[in-house]
Amino acid sequence: MEFKKGIGWKACYDEERNLYTAERGGVGAYNLYEITKEIYDQLENGVSDDEVYKVITEGRHLYMDVDDRCGPPYTVVFDDDYEKLCPWANVVSSGKVWPDELTDAAVELFESEKNNREQRRKKREEREV
Repeated sequence: MEFKKGIGWKACYDEERNLYTAERGGVGAYNLYEITKEIYDQLENGVSDDEVYKVITEGRHLYMDVDDRCGPPYTVVFDDDYEKLCPWANVVSSGKVWPDELTDAAVELFESEKNNREQRRKKREEREV
């Protein structure tokens, strides 16, 4: 595995699976993403942390943990395979995991989660059978 790191983020290229993933976090938040080669290639020295965060979030959101003191902590699992996709990550979980129905609704509602719609719809169909 090949890694790139910065302050508050880390990205991985798994050459065996030809898979690109990334984590980003800070005080009160932790996120995992599946990213593209193009996104991974943009994560170079000299790129500002703001730009890195922006670029990483263009990927498919896999996992999110929030503990920002604006309410109770919570975790959203967008893809149940996040641990298989990111075995290298130091996953943070501080709160209660949202139920599938709430996660499905958020994915349908928020434009920022559009990369998860196909995967979540398929999972929902499998649950309903």
